[in-house]
Amino acid sequence: MTVKKRLAALLLLFILSVASLAAQTGTAEESSRDHWPGWLRDMRRWEIVAFGSFPFSMFFATIGMDMFRWHNYNGMDFSDRSHAPWPLKSAGAVAMTDYEQRRTILMAIGLSASVAIIDHLILQGRRRRDRRRAEAIPVGTVTITRTPLTEEEPGGEVDYPIVDYEEGTFPEEDTVPNAYP
Repeated sequence: MTVKKRLAALLLLFILSVASLAAQTGTAEESSRDHWPGWLRDMRRWEIVAFGSFPFSMFFATIGMDMFRWHNYNGMDFSDRSHAPWPLKSAGAVAMTDYEQRRTILMAIGLSASVAIIDHLILQGRRRRDRRRAEAIPVGTVTITRTPLTEEEPGGEVDYPIVDYEEGTFPEEDTVPNAYP
């Protein structure tokens, strides 16, 4: 390696390490759901679903392309498995051409984008249904929302009575502070 390439690699390594340290300085409160607009959260979810489904899409697109090649080559005849799909390929199988590989990747990208779009449509449908249910509640109806108590909130800590396991009895009530509020 030349000196320029080594310096470039070291500079890139330094920049990436500093960027990762800066990315870890945020707190959970700064990245709460209310901090980002809804469309940006939806876009992020779409991206996560699309990239997460890509390996599965690539797997199924490759099997589909292999099936297509096998059918076009010899009508899916088991006597010659040189173009058969992955689990049935023989030892001297014919590899895909560059055009077929590009086509397979494009099919996988389209399939994973379709999965992400379908997920987005399902999410929008659920939100619309929940909004309609909330709007259909008559005015004046009491809505009960259950949230768990945390230790930071007042009343979050509960002092339970202390049991003396040796004797199997509870201590006197005046010695247990705040037993049952």
